[in-house]
Amino acid sequence: MAKVIGLNGNAAVANAMRQINPHVVAAYPITPQTDCVERFAEFVADGRVDTEFVTVESEHSAMSACVGAAAAGGRVMTATSANGLALMWEIVYIAASMRLPIVMMVANRALSGNINIHCDHSDTMGARDAGWLQLFSENAQEAYDNTIMAIKIAEDMSVRLPVMVTQDGFIISHALECVELLEDEEVQKFIGPYKERYPMLDLKNPVTYGPLDLFDYYFEHKWSQIDAIDHCLPVIEKVSAEYGKLSGRNYELLESYKLDDAEVGIVALGSTCGTAKEAVDRMREAGKKVGLLKVRCFRPFPTEQVIKTLSPLKGVAVLDRSATFGGFGGPVFTEIRSALYDAPERPLVIDFLYGLGGRDIFMEDIEMAHSRIEGVVKKGRIDTHVDFLGLRE
Repeated sequence: MAKVIGLNGNAAVANAMRQINPHVVAAYPITPQTDCVERFAEFVADGRVDTEFVTVESEHSAMSACVGAAAAGGRVMTATSANGLALMWEIVYIAASMRLPIVMMVANRALSGNINIHCDHSDTMGARDAGWLQLFSENAQEAYDNTIMAIKIAEDMSVRLPVMVTQDGFIISHALECVELLEDEEVQKFIGPYKERYPMLDLKNPVTYGPLDLFDYYFEHKWSQIDAIDHCLPVIEKVSAEYGKLSGRNYELLESYKLDDAEVGIVALGSTCGTAKEAVDRMREAGKKVGLLKVRCFRPFPTEQVIKTLSPLKGVAVLDRSATFGGFGGPVFTEIRSALYDAPERPLVIDFLYGLGGRDIFMEDIEMAHSRIEGVVKKGRIDTHVDFLGLRE
């Protein structure tokens, strides 16, 4: 029987990792991820898991060790944040290129400089094109659930790609919430035994990992990687449905909140979705026809589902918690606007940059975004495609 206990997001993920009991975890501490890895290290020290915990000298080494362990035929997990993910950069791409089903929790934190240890999405968004699947979490419960589902998604034989499970640094990672944990046996039955594929330690069937790959075959190998991630959405949906039957908590690629009769929609990721739902409720009480689209799966991007959900609207306000310097709007905005470009009915879309470096977003900010997009809809044109919420003048 499931039990409800008070945990922060880091502890929730650490407990999911304990229940998964991976063969290898290689990690290096970095705020605000440190608490997760420390807690898991305690599980290792107390003999509650069989995991080989590898203490390394950097995040680059952590991902390198994960790649080696996964290529050898092990179930592998890790965690990082911000500058740590940036230091992994080279190896993050290699993990995906080698089709290794590593699962990594990322506690979202702003990238330097200046030095900032609080939340925004610049770290994960910087790695959005590295070939990893990306699942965003709204709260500690979802971070726990996504971690368990990520194992089964990554290890599916039609996927075999690494997965990032994100949670907003400090907002989720360090905030105490009620989290419902499954029984250890339920988790093990759900994920099943690890099925290795082309393990390097199989001496009777030698394989090569990471050879020189020049222009004669590199393009084709990249195509196979593109094709693989493009076909992951049905697997994510299938695993999520199976997990819903087990846990009673249902997750989809996108979560629509009061969008059925809405004229204007808000699009958001992560913990902001909780605030946005409260703001939508308050605006609904004031007679506003507004709803929320929560993007849980950002990679692969669920284009068709976005078109189906948002194209009937008159206006869309996209909330981006990371900047693209010199680009035309943030990463979520560019994906949403691109998806809607050829839609039969196309709403007006504005991007709102917010919350960099952990700056709070309030319901009033989201109401302001709604007010601005509502004004654009009334005028029938967009004067400014990119706007800002909570920025001091």
